[in-house]
This record gives sequence, structure tokens and C-alpha cells, in this order.
Amino acid sequence: MNNKIKNNLKIIEKNIKSLQDIKFEKLIINASKIIINSLKKKNKILFCGNGGSAGDSQHLSAELLGQYLKNRQALAAVDLTSNTSLLTSVGNDISFDQIFSRQISAIGFRGDVLFAITTSGKSKNILNAIKTAKRKGLKVILLASEKANRLKKTVNLFIPSPGNRVDRIQETHIMIGHLICELVEEKLSKS
Repeated sequence: MNNKIKNNLKIIEKNIKSLQDIKFEKLIINASKIIINSLKKKNKILFCGNGGSAGDSQHLSAELLGQYLKNRQALAAVDLTSNTSLLTSVGNDISFDQIFSRQISAIGFRGDVLFAITTSGKSKNILNAIKTAKRKGLKVILLASEKANRLKKTVNLFIPSPGNRVDRIQETHIMIGHLICELVEEKLSKS
């Protein structure tokens, strides 16, 4: 059992070290700039994901709408995963594949940002959300695993998170999300 913990900590350390690469720094800065530009123009950030990524979606939305490290004005962030009545009615009456795209079609507008989170890059509801967002003129940031590289051309910014297991990918997702929130908050609390 002790070896398992040590081995996992080595993998986590390796994933964190890979985030220190200049490539990730640029991606995190670019994601922050996309979000900052949208919020400065009085637009909003829409977050979505499934499972653990839904939890990250809620978490990051709360960091912007509430506060992250500073007492500041609320930033317009909407989590598309929290309304269980909507998710179950659309999932049951229309299709689970449409739970996010249906919401984006109603409340997503040109200039908004869709921040989609997925470990696999295969979830049909995320793929449909991206298509709907692009059709409506939203910018799309996709935080996914390196395996989802094929989606790079379908979004404005693709952040390929390191990791070979879902839990390791999710750990880097929340780190990346926190770094983005800190940069956004830092810039917009000065404005």
C-alpha cells in the first residue's frame, strides 16, 4: 500500500512538472485573456462537464461568480451542470446529448465563452455544446486530456491536460482552472 501511494505521488509530481512547460504557460495566459476580454465586454462564461468535470465546472464557475482570492465584484459565470430539473427533463424528454447545447442555444450569445471540461473528449453532450457555441458565435475553451487532440481544430483554445488516468487528468484540470481564475481575478480586480 505504501508503494502505491509513493508511485501515485511520483505520477502527480510528473504531471505538475509538465504544466511548468512554456507551452502550458502560454495556453493558460491565452485562456485567461479570452475570458478577460469577454467579461470586459459584459459577456459571460458558460462552464460545462460531466461527472468529475461537472464538479470542476461548478467549482470554477463559483470561483469567478463568487470570489477566488480577492474581495471583488462578481464576474459573470454560469455553470450549465447544476440545474437538475433542467438536466433530467432535457435528458429524458429530448436527449442527454443535448443537455448543454439546449442551454447554450437559449442563453449563449456572441461574445460569451464556453469553457468545456472533459477527460475523454468523447462525450456527445460536450461535442454538441461546442458545435452550438461555435454556431452562435461564442469563443470555446476546451480543457481535456491529451487524447482529445483531434478536437483542437473545433475550438478557439485547446488545453491538453497531462495524465494517463481520469483522476490524474482531473487533478491537473483543477490546477489549470485555478491558475486561470487567479489571472482573471488579478486583471479584473484592477480594472
